Amino acid sequence: MSAASYAVSAKARAKYGKFLTARDYSNLIACQSVAEVMVYLKSHTHYASVLSDVNERDVHRGWLELKLRQYLFDEFDSLCRYDSSVSAGFSRYVVEKTEVEQIVRFMILLNANSTDKFIFQFPAFLSKHTVLDVYKLANARDYGEFLEALKNTSYYDILKQFKPDNKGRLAVSDIEHKLYEHVLANMLELIRKKTKGSEQRELLTLFHTINDYSIFSRILRLKKYYNLSPEKIKATMLSEYCSLSPRLIERMCEAESSAEVFNIMQSTGCGRMISRIGYTHASDIAPRVKYTLAKKRIRFSKSPAVVMISFMLLSETELMNVIGLIEGIRYQHDPKTIQSLIIH
Repeated sequence: MSAASYAVSAKARAKYGKFLTARDYSNLIACQSVAEVMVYLKSHTHYASVLSDVNERDVHRGWLELKLRQYLFDEFDSLCRYDSSVSAGFSRYVVEKTEVEQIVRFMILLNANSTDKFIFQFPAFLSKHTVLDVYKLANARDYGEFLEALKNTSYYDILKQFKPDNKGRLAVSDIEHKLYEHVLANMLELIRKKTKGSEQRELLTLFHTINDYSIFSRILRLKKYYNLSPEKIKATMLSEYCSLSPRLIERMCEAESSAEVFNIMQSTGCGRMISRIGYTHASDIAPRVKYTLAKKRIRFSKSPAVVMISFMLLSETELMNVIGLIEGIRYQHDPKTIQSLIIH
């Protein structure tokens, strides 16, 4: 590795070393209000710098989340400035994921006839990085105007395939799936073009395994909450970006129960992780697998690219933990319930 490559790995691991500990989570869960959580984050954690000017008495949950997301974005962006064959692509991957989050948020608001709220919750830090025409998007009031606002982006060809139903509502979940699939395809293309050897194999295995569990979770969700037929579930599945065989995915789609889907998944090599990760709800499995894979790789991988991506995945997990914890305290959930949702 070059000196710069050693530097980026060391920097990522040093940042990871400052992440919240089990003791931090216990102390945060013991807080009685969001204001107390803020005081602890400002006084005892690596979030102190981004929260130093925040008045805990006036904090708003949505604004706090934006501040924390900006911090995460800036942390990863700082790593991408180091010399790496894939750093620019990784930076673009983070931007694209954030863009998709905003597109999905707009569609949800469009379904609720509340698009006027979009601009007030748009993350300002994204403005100088995004291809989205934010103001044109904010002024869109129907799906036609929404498409027009995104016409010069890579998302347009995906979005134009969908139309609102007879009640004017969009199938947000299906569109979201296609958009994230597009982002993943771009990332895998970058890996294949810019890396080689063991580094390429390690990166592809990481992303393929993460997507394996995304497919598994999606099949469970579509069966449980939408009661879709096997044919309709299969129509939403593309096996190009995973290591699961098309036949195995088909078997899970055709399974008659969630238990059968679990048994089929656990019969695969990667599926054996389910019994080792510890989870409370089926929806926990995919993020816990992602965390487990990233934690192992940030510690032991010799590839700076793998260490960078692992840091990003672990940062996202910690942010999800903090936001979920704040929500739990805000709504006065039982501490044991909050603890069960923490991935650590």
